[in-house]
Amino acid sequence: MAHVELSQLTKAFGAVTVIPPLDLDIEAGEFLVLVGPSGCGKTTTLRMLAGLETASSGTISIAGQDVTDTRPGERDCAMVFQNYALYPHMSVRDNIGYAMRVHGAAPAEIEARVGEAAELLGLTPYLDRKPKNLSGGQRQRVAIGRALVRQPQVFLFDEPLSNLDAKLRVEMRTEIKLLQRRLGTTTVYVTHDQVEAMTMADRVVVMHAGRIEQAADPITLYERPANRFVANFIGSPAMNFLSARIEGGAVHVGGQRLPLDPADAARLGDRTSVAFGIRPEHMRQAEAEAALSFTPEVVEPLGAHTLLLGHVGEEKVVAQVDPRFPAAPGEPCTVPVDMTQAHFFDPETDIRL
Repeated sequence: MAHVELSQLTKAFGAVTVIPPLDLDIEAGEFLVLVGPSGCGKTTTLRMLAGLETASSGTISIAGQDVTDTRPGERDCAMVFQNYALYPHMSVRDNIGYAMRVHGAAPAEIEARVGEAAELLGLTPYLDRKPKNLSGGQRQRVAIGRALVRQPQVFLFDEPLSNLDAKLRVEMRTEIKLLQRRLGTTTVYVTHDQVEAMTMADRVVVMHAGRIEQAADPITLYERPANRFVANFIGSPAMNFLSARIEGGAVHVGGQRLPLDPADAARLGDRTSVAFGIRPEHMRQAEAEAALSFTPEVVEPLGAHTLLLGHVGEEKVVAQVDPRFPAAPGEPCTVPVDMTQAHFFDPETDIRL
């Protein structure tokens, strides 16, 4: 386990700065996930930590040692890539032990560590197979095993599950999380999938345009997003945002009145303009005192719940209601809204109020 610190780290490609000054502390043994849309800088940040990209300025330290200018192989990090990067002519056994052989480890030590990793990852029956004879999930386990035998201070994962089908992604993310908990190794994991981030991380760092928008545990991100970007990015389906005003202890939106939770009413007062956010899953509680009326244009039954897609005024609304909720396309309906779960943002700055 090792504490990792990025201090005022920047990256520029020519005249274009893709990572403005970035500060991030990663606790020893923490499973930290960098998440954000394509181009937000998460992979560049990971590659600078690994030494595969040179930082333009700032410092990187691992276990108290400045490694900013240290070669990748000397940083005591092990990286698992998106495309597995296995040697096709080598067996699983040789792929897993390759790095140890390159570093001159004794054959007996290599054999012992490869055996331990294979046992841990369920690869023992496949040690003599070539990568072409493995499934996608098995290949990813080999890539993880190759990192595992090095016994690094830090594991780095660069979207390792993006090439797998949906069912296998769910299985593998559980396996990776259980493995990290068992080993206790500091782990930095990059993904664009917010569900992956929320289910795996001890702490999630949401990035946008090279900057950290919010860093917190998954529940805090979900319940108290710092700004509209985080609120929109975290959660599936995404949060609804409606232009509104607050007056007389209620939210007025699209000609309708939604009574505020008393705590929010006292905190917010009257406001001529706010961005009112409510998650689709908070529009299904039968006991809610507030309700929103609209006409669904699309009704999507998904088994455990049904999605209603429509508009309030010019703004799109998605409600996640119970599967037998009485609704049909083109017919007006009234959906309960849990106002204790409402979110409010400044319409100019997008900061949470």
